[in-house]
Amino acid sequence: MLGTVFIHRGLPLVSFLVLAAFSLPDFARAQENPYFVAYDHYLEEPGNLEIEYFSTFGTQRGGKDFHSYWMEFEYGATAWWTTEFYLDGQTTFGDSTIFTGIRWENRFRPLKREHFINPILYVEYEHKSGADKILKEGEGHDVEADFLTPNSVARQEIINEMELKLILSSTFKGWNFTQNTLAAKNLSNEPWEFGYALGASRPLALKASARRCTLCPQNFIAGVEMYGGLGDRYHFGLHDTSHYVAPVLGWNLPSGWTLRISPGFGLNDNSHQFLLRWGVSREINGFGSMVSRLFRGGQ
Repeated sequence: MLGTVFIHRGLPLVSFLVLAAFSLPDFARAQENPYFVAYDHYLEEPGNLEIEYFSTFGTQRGGKDFHSYWMEFEYGATAWWTTEFYLDGQTTFGDSTIFTGIRWENRFRPLKREHFINPILYVEYEHKSGADKILKEGEGHDVEADFLTPNSVARQEIINEMELKLILSSTFKGWNFTQNTLAAKNLSNEPWEFGYALGASRPLALKASARRCTLCPQNFIAGVEMYGGLGDRYHFGLHDTSHYVAPVLGWNLPSGWTLRISPGFGLNDNSHQFLLRWGVSREINGFGSMVSRLFRGGQ
């Protein structure tokens, strides 16, 4: 119900933000990481808004393949706080296309300066249906067979969940290494579930070119991430869990756009055999200031 209300009332705002991403002039920007699941310690710049679209195509043994997708609106509230809003949906081939939920994510950086290991505290609230298939993380005992339920049945299950992560990230000689530890709690009296994500990435070149170029090696960031579930409070460990490894590649264009792609592979019989992720994002510098001036001008 909450998601339906938002779709109807919030669509004009979403349309405005997407249009702004396409129509605003180019801006200089920092490089984006290529990860889809793992997080590093870099937050959004204060006052900037990043609009992102991501997709996942997943194979499904014993059922229909699917295409899940989500929009993200990431805003740098302060130098130590980034907040993000998600809209999720999915299409199961031969079944239906449905809206599956919303998410509100917050990341906090407790240490101001750069350190060898940089901690980030992550808190997310999810309001979604049982038909959600974006596979944004691995947690608990989630396995491939859980996604066989038809959309008409799965969408009737409403899940309200809190998700916590401790992100430990380091950058050394151009390399980024990150470890994410996850704890998730379904608020309907379910046990805590656990998971992990690991990532490593590096630009193809560290020295920037003296000229503006699209295909320069420093515009590409390549790496790999690995993620999966670690059971729950009562059955912690690797039994009946799924795990994935995925090479990742990000392309930061001089125009301010970032493209990402990642083929993922299941590491055991509980996992989807193949997941193909791709995404596009655009950062709007000074969005907070623009909105503030707009409202002041209307007074």
